[in-house]
Amino acid sequence: MNAHAERLNVDPDSSIVAQFEPRIIGFLCNWCSYAGADKAGAAQTPYPPNVNIVRIMCTGRIDPEFILKAFAGGADGVIVLACHPGDCHYKEGNLRAAQRHAMLARILEQMGIVRERCRFDYVSAGEGEKYVQVITEMVETVTNLGPLSIPR
Repeated sequence: MNAHAERLNVDPDSSIVAQFEPRIIGFLCNWCSYAGADKAGAAQTPYPPNVNIVRIMCTGRIDPEFILKAFAGGADGVIVLACHPGDCHYKEGNLRAAQRHAMLARILEQMGIVRERCRFDYVSAGEGEKYVQVITEMVETVTNLGPLSIPR
């Protein structure tokens, strides 16, 4: 039985498991990660369509509340993609984002949301293939985790 079916306590062949398509919100840096996504699209490289992109000027501008609202609004996962360290157009916004993500991951775990549902990574403008790889991995991870059920 896969982890997804086990978590839902259903038969792995049931329609619930077969129909689950994760909803993932992606916060992408305008200068690097969004350009990397654009490069993947321009190259017509196939990747899962499960990520709804929010284009932001810098990942350092992401308030942790945005991520909490994404989960509260029904997202099964959130991914933040930043410029590589040393390449931020706003000097160190990406480093600030990495620090916030580490803090937020601990808070999410206390709320019952496993760390794997909120990923932080680096993708540059020239890394269309890496963008596809990261998105594919995130979709597979969240699919295996199953739908998010926030404990109340």
